[in-house]
Amino acid sequence: MSAGDYRKTSDLPGTLAVFPLPGALLFPRWPLPLNIFEPRYLNMVDDAMSGTRLIGMVQAMGGDKARPDIAMVGCAGRITSYSETDDGRYLITLTGIARFAIAQELDVMTPYRQVTPDWEPFAGDLVSATNVSLPSREKLLGALRAYVEINQMHADWSAVEEAPIETLVNALCSGCPFTTMEKQALIEAPTLKARAETLITLLKMDVPGNDAGGTMQ
Repeated sequence: MSAGDYRKTSDLPGTLAVFPLPGALLFPRWPLPLNIFEPRYLNMVDDAMSGTRLIGMVQAMGGDKARPDIAMVGCAGRITSYSETDDGRYLITLTGIARFAIAQELDVMTPYRQVTPDWEPFAGDLVSATNVSLPSREKLLGALRAYVEINQMHADWSAVEEAPIETLVNALCSGCPFTTMEKQALIEAPTLKARAETLITLLKMDVPGNDAGGTMQ
């Protein structure tokens, strides 16, 4: 089954290996390159490659470094690129399929953690962005321009203006230096439009004089 072949939640597995990693955001149809070197996660990739090729990315939220607290919503990705290095690392790319809520963490013998995912709250992730309500590019670009200016950053505005709206939203969510909690809010936003509105609010919070707490039309 390829990354584009998941049509309904029943196509997705009832058990999912999870990889806790703070700050690494995965969204549906968004690629996430990973450098895997810990033995437990090398084991996880081996098992995924011989099975569904799916791994759930969840944010580590602090606690014990060996077994951190994890966010209750993550995103599953399919391994769409895989290579091994001479020193035993795996270089993989996950392509996001759908988000999930953690219904239960399982008591397992594997060195990596596994959960029972609840796919239903995010069933809309399996629908192409061209078929959903899209956010306002104009509002997003306005907030981004102010954010870039106040933070003295550089942006390739021709690329920004030409990028598909879903690609632009996901790239900004992944690339901006938000906190772990702010990034989790972006992951949990129920729709692409809601994700963009949350992103706009976060961008405005860094711009003096903007009332980021107001409502958006």
